Amino acid sequence: MSRVKRGITARKKRRKILKLAKGFFGSRHRLIRTATEAINKAMKYAYRDRRARKRDFRRLWIARINAAARLHNISYSRLVEGMKKEGIELDRKVLAELAVNDPQGFAHVVKMAKGEQAA
Repeated sequence: MSRVKRGITARKKRRKILKLAKGFFGSRHRLIRTATEAINKAMKYAYRDRRARKRDFRRLWIARINAAARLHNISYSRLVEGMKKEGIELDRKVLAELAVNDPQGFAHVVKMAKGEQAA
């Protein structure tokens, strides 16, 4: 019975780590131990921030909608409430896009949400 030699496997594993650490500064892309630590931390941040990005964008959209709504003398919460009552199903992303790029379209949505007759 012969012993198991891991030379090739270990080298592959190290090469994979160094490939992931490409572009890192100093020893973080050269040395296995520091590269491994850097990669583990980077992966942890990437996982966390993929979720945080969704929250950040939602906050941005709400801020934009609120700013545009207040130009029409209505608060964000009143706008959302009015839209729900009128059965307008636009998500925050689309509504923020309207507020920034199509002020007339947004004004139309606000009128409908206020319960006024939109012409």
